[in-house]
Amino acid sequence: MNFIEIKDIQSESLKIYHQLRDKVFKEDGSFIADSPKVVNIILESSIEVKSILATKEYYEEFRELIVSKNIERLYLASKEEMQSIVGHKIHHNCMLHGVRPQESAIEDLGENILMLDSITSTENIGSIARSAAALGVNSYLVPKTAPHPYSRRSLRVSMGHISKLKYNIYENIVQTIRDLRASGYKVFAAEVDTNAIKLQNIDVPKKWVILMGHEGKGLSEEIIKECDVCVEIEMGEDVRSFNVGVAASILMYHFKVH
Repeated sequence: MNFIEIKDIQSESLKIYHQLRDKVFKEDGSFIADSPKVVNIILESSIEVKSILATKEYYEEFRELIVSKNIERLYLASKEEMQSIVGHKIHHNCMLHGVRPQESAIEDLGENILMLDSITSTENIGSIARSAAALGVNSYLVPKTAPHPYSRRSLRVSMGHISKLKYNIYENIVQTIRDLRASGYKVFAAEVDTNAIKLQNIDVPKKWVILMGHEGKGLSEEIIKECDVCVEIEMGEDVRSFNVGVAASILMYHFKVH
């Protein structure tokens, strides 16, 4: 491996590791991933990698994987230098500059889709992506107003598993639901509602979409009416709801095994 040793931490080529904070992206779709587990999963994918900033220990441990990607820029730095470049304390020894894969068109998504409406938590975006990948739900629909799945924290929480999913960032939820239904999907609104069907009584079709609502407000009546079925998870009488990430995982598991 041909390393580029750090001579100036203010170098223009290194600024991206400082500039791309949690919800910031460049026009070319650049993103930053950090920690060996996340970086290595990205390296195992087909995602374009621009550079790696890491310590000698990281490069030595994962030499074979890194060489297989034929990355142009491999910056070699001490952990102290890495901290100076990013501008805060870090608990890992590697970072990666990659380019987000292209979004998939609605018609190119898989038969099973997890869809979000008005989610505000970056952590929830990431944790749901990780669960979807684990359960074999390989398509992810996220609103434009929500944190991006490839934002730094979302990537970290997903452990890089967002890279295993097709994703689409939609603008109009009503139109998107209508497009999905027109394409043969049955759309299930996940909400505690007087007209909801209990999860254990749901007949799972071949093509389905599970729609999760806002962490606090849930789904509006308008959105529920656009869906085919409203489904709720059976809970104890004194519990109003699950965390959205937990609920999404329960629903996806049930839908995949039935």
